[in-house]
Amino acid sequence: MDPKIDAIVNSIQTYFRGVRTEWGKINWPEKRQVITETVFVVVIVFVFTLAVYLMDIIFKGILGLIK
Repeated sequence: MDPKIDAIVNSIQTYFRGVRTEWGKINWPEKRQVITETVFVVVIVFVFTLAVYLMDIIFKGILGLIK
């Protein structure tokens, strides 16, 4: 084979060996923690969405009085 191709293949193999090594070092959270944090995020998004919606209604009412 061509030396350039060998070098590229070797680089790719080295890269994926490193990925496999680093993958084993990942500290994955527990299922309960993931569920709890997901619920918090959904609740916070819901609260902020509701707040923006209520502000929109209030500002529409105020601006409707000005016209």
